[in-house]
This record gives sequence, C-alpha cells and structure tokens, in this order.
Amino acid sequence: MKQITEDVHLITGVPPYAINAYLVGDVLVDAMTKRDAKRILKALRGHPVVAHAITHAHPDHQGASHAVCETLGIPLWAPELDVPAVEDSALIAQRQPDHPINRLFEKLMTGPSHPVSRVLREGDDVAGFTVLDTPGHSAGHMSLWREADRTLIVGDVLNNQHPLLGFPRGLREPLSFFTPDPERNRQSIRRLGELDPAIVLFGHGPAHRDPARFREFCAGV
Repeated sequence: MKQITEDVHLITGVPPYAINAYLVGDVLVDAMTKRDAKRILKALRGHPVVAHAITHAHPDHQGASHAVCETLGIPLWAPELDVPAVEDSALIAQRQPDHPINRLFEKLMTGPSHPVSRVLREGDDVAGFTVLDTPGHSAGHMSLWREADRTLIVGDVLNNQHPLLGFPRGLREPLSFFTPDPERNRQSIRRLGELDPAIVLFGHGPAHRDPARFREFCAGV
C-alpha cells in the first residue's frame, strides 16, 4: 500500500494501476475483483478500517466487497442508484451493455451480493470527502472530492490508461461497452473538470497531477 496524499493510500494489483482501490482515512473505497480479497486484506493489515464504500457497482470495484466486509466486520456503503446491483449482483451484468467482455468479466470478477448499510447521496461525507453524483458509467456512479487540498477520486468516470491493455497511459473516457450512458458520463466528466483538482485518482491508471491538462481534457469531451 502506497500513500498518495494526506490520508489517502493506494492499493493496486498486478500489473500496477490496472485496477485500483484506496484507503481514505479509515474507509476502504472500492474493492477490485473477487480474486483480490486476499490482496486487499493483506494491504489493510495494521490499519483501522471502519467502513467500505464503492464508487459504482461494476465487477472490478465490488468484486471483493462481500469478502472484505465479512472478514473485517465492517458496513458497506454504496451510491443510491447502484444499491440494487450491490444487493443483487446478478443485476450488475444486466445493467451493462451486452458485450462478450462483460459476460467474461461477470464470471471472472463479479463478487457475491452484500447488504448496503448506508446509502450515499450528493453532498454526503465519506472520510472528509464530499460525495458527487457523477452518473453515466453506471446509473449511480459517484466521485469523491476533498476541496481543502483539491483531491478528486473519480472511480471510472475517466481512466488514466487503457483499462484493458494498460497502455497507452493518459486521460481517456471509459470504453463504451463498459458504459451504459456515454453522453451522461461526458456530462459528469465536464463537471469534474470544472473543479480544477490538483490530484486526480482513478480506478484504472496512476494519479494525475496536471490541473491544466485535466481541465482541458474534460472541457473537450
């Protein structure tokens, strides 16, 4: 586990940055795939964790959620419109475009269902970050914003590398076959660009620390 900025640590897999999760204060944000539970629990060892939140209900973000919550005895928090898919993981694939890769990822990555203890909505606080409603990549996708130091966690509203190949690195929209509503996701991208974040953290790819480039990219989608 690597510290990225104050009270934010990165948990990543192999290869690095392919799929990311974050420990934000004492809250785990996202949980990679169902095959990553041991990796996440090992990374969290020795750190107090009181809750687990997901940015959205996709297989590479909720995969280990059930295992982590059960093992640590912590509650699961989820954005309002994604709660049904978290509590019935069979809905995850049904809510995504019909594509062979989504069918494959359903088998390889999707984790068991788990009850949601706290429904997250626009303006709620998560470990000092404010919940932002940023739908499009999923119905209820949320991002997390800490205005004090302009740190932004975007989940999959944007990627900072190709989410399947790992290269080239750089800002990009998520692939269309992972995104039920690309135009609404672009609206969310433009909203995030207007925040002028100093550091942006992604579900796929390394941290981005060029505010001018981020603003320019988001304004142009």
